[in-house]
Amino acid sequence: MDIEATIDEIQSHIERGNYHAGINIAISGMNEGRRTNNQACVDTFLDVINGIVRRMTEEFGSDG
Repeated sequence: MDIEATIDEIQSHIERGNYHAGINIAISGMNEGRRTNNQACVDTFLDVINGIVRRMTEEFGSDG
């Protein structure tokens, strides 16, 4: 798996506001890491997912 290319693809979806696709691709990347016992890959995509959630929280969440 080309992690950087996958992250670029995710970013392209997020920039267009397609958070659903971005998260799905990130989950697929995480699962690929799990299948191949690549913990660094799993951690990378968990970080990406967390970043997407943070962005959605900032963009759509209430201010308190």
